[in-house]
Amino acid sequence: MSDLSNPADATGDKPGTAKKIVVIGGGFAGVNFAQTVAKSKNYQVTLVDKNNYNYFPPLLYQVSTSFLEPSSISYPFRKLFRKDHISFRMGEPVKIDPATQTVYLKDGEISYDYLVFASGAKTNFFGNENIEKNAIPMKTIDDGLRMRNALLKTLEQATITPDTAERKKMLTIVVAGGGPTGVEVSGMLAEMKNYIFKKDYPELINQPGGIYIVDGSPNLLGAMSEKTHKEAYKVLTNLGVKVKLNTRVSDYVDDKVTLSDGEVIESKTLIWAAGITANTFDGIPVSSLGAGKRMITDQYNKVQGLDNIYAIGDAAILTTDAAYPIGHPQIAQVAIQQGKTLANNFIAMAKGNPLKAFKYFDKGDMAIIGRNHAVADLFKHKLHFGGIIALFMWLFIHLISLVNYRNKLQTLYNWAVSYISRDQSFRMIFRSGL
Repeated sequence: MSDLSNPADATGDKPGTAKKIVVIGGGFAGVNFAQTVAKSKNYQVTLVDKNNYNYFPPLLYQVSTSFLEPSSISYPFRKLFRKDHISFRMGEPVKIDPATQTVYLKDGEISYDYLVFASGAKTNFFGNENIEKNAIPMKTIDDGLRMRNALLKTLEQATITPDTAERKKMLTIVVAGGGPTGVEVSGMLAEMKNYIFKKDYPELINQPGGIYIVDGSPNLLGAMSEKTHKEAYKVLTNLGVKVKLNTRVSDYVDDKVTLSDGEVIESKTLIWAAGITANTFDGIPVSSLGAGKRMITDQYNKVQGLDNIYAIGDAAILTTDAAYPIGHPQIAQVAIQQGKTLANNFIAMAKGNPLKAFKYFDKGDMAIIGRNHAVADLFKHKLHFGGIIALFMWLFIHLISLVNYRNKLQTLYNWAVSYISRDQSFRMIFRSGL
């Protein structure tokens, strides 16, 4: 069997002997890999995911704050793959056996010739059990719906609470993490407080409380440019958000958010957007894991020390790209590019053609801050845009990144309604016993 990590071994597969590729995870990396490699008749592709749908994480915060429906940013895998000749298996991997080339799921097992981990990452609570137990993470659709329900229920309770101190705790929200997710959710919450409270919750007008964003670094959106740092701070502050930098959330218990500088903020809601760590699986040796529990790969995304196993996106750390000696950022563009590059290498291998080492092309970073402002740093911060121009850039990029036209049209319509009315009609509490 040819080895994708070595172009000299890429002699191709014999006609009629299609190899079975199993892809773990249906996020940016997994879907782009699967849809690209499935164009080759040399491979049979099966994608495994614990959910039966793909979703768009950059817009999750808008589901959490009731400005988009979950269906606007998600789509069922089986419908997505109808024309791609990709098999889908709903399941949760628990163990890998490299010797027998088998993936064990909670409800069965599946064999492979090649295994591609596009398994993404999960929320990192840094070992703090109180925060993990009591805070609201921002990683999955389930997290988004949990946050939406929690926020709305807290607001309803605040309207009938006679105790002023208790009501203040209900109307105080702390966001841990000053990256794009933390900044965007803080801005959206501030917009809600400034424009929706007076419509939906007249009982809460001029009541004490506030929105805090806390980050351990000296700047918001730390990976972006100095201009962006200043703009983000100014816009959030103008929206009424209280920004605390060089400070971390160290504990959260009994409605008390304890900060690293000793300050205690009494709040019923701590939103955790402070870090991620890669998903791990039994059977992958510790020696194959690097920083953040990401699988160490070579320049072709083959996992160190394992045969026929590859990792892409948030699951991988690749240090052979000269511009990123400690690994690439765990963002969508890296996942998309690694997925497509690895797929094209599989296709090249089947044809006996040389392979291409992965090199990341940094198109830039962007974030939206409130209703009228966004920031964008393009081409390694060489170009900076802010305000309305950056806002339309952000809207366009996120819109075209959705997986199908239904999602694009639905989201565009909801954005238009929200922008014109400063409102949306999705603030409903749905309960499920499942």
